[in-house]
Amino acid sequence: MEALMTKRALKRMAREGAYETTYDDAKVRRLPVDHRGGWSPLGDDDGARGESRDQSYLKTIKPKSPGQAQLMEAIDEKNLVMALGPAGTGKTYIAISKAVEALEAGRVSRIVLSRPAVEAGESIGYLPGDMEDKLAPYLRPLYDALTDRLSVKRMRALMAEGAIEIAPVGFMRGRTLNNAFVVIDEAQNCTYMQLKMLLTRLGWHSTMVVTGDPNQSDLLPGISGLADVAARFEDVANIAVVRLADRDIVRHPLVAEMLGVL
Repeated sequence: MEALMTKRALKRMAREGAYETTYDDAKVRRLPVDHRGGWSPLGDDDGARGESRDQSYLKTIKPKSPGQAQLMEAIDEKNLVMALGPAGTGKTYIAISKAVEALEAGRVSRIVLSRPAVEAGESIGYLPGDMEDKLAPYLRPLYDALTDRLSVKRMRALMAEGAIEIAPVGFMRGRTLNNAFVVIDEAQNCTYMQLKMLLTRLGWHSTMVVTGDPNQSDLLPGISGLADVAARFEDVANIAVVRLADRDIVRHPLVAEMLGVL
């Protein structure tokens, strides 16, 4: 019986994430960081490059660059924020972190995350399963960001309650999103009319953050509406347009170097 229970426990840990059996949702989750000759986002401020130390993932994030600081300040002050910049600048992560922070603080009653399901060389029709299963890979980055801010168990509970909703752009038409924190991710794959539809979903006591990189659209040239919409919003006082640059990239330093030549 003890061996059977052990197997069941191991399966549960693998399914829900091993850290859940050790740490409570309210506690800090720590992951070991190895400095054996590799790059680390922690740097070596304490001079302990040859030693391993803990990296803490806290509920409240801190900006890693001036651009990220500007973005976080804009989200706190404006109800509509456009965050444009290259890959690795933390646009989606900051937006979702701020959404989780607002939900946990009771400032909003739900989080609505949306991104277009645009094929980038793949065919969605050949993916296995029903429509929900076919769309799951396109929404995976949103799940990844959520599980980094919440435990898997906590995220599933909030989704079951309807406090967190993840939906493709096509399912957003006709809705009014009141008392919500809305994140529109990968907006460079939205047309001008799609963005207009999404932006007008904003309701009372809500915040909307639109993220994307106009230079990485999977649509045909001239079809993406993100750059046009952002340019039109530059002069609107109650809307913040934050443009992140290569210096704001917080992934491996090679990402910035690659984007400089690609």
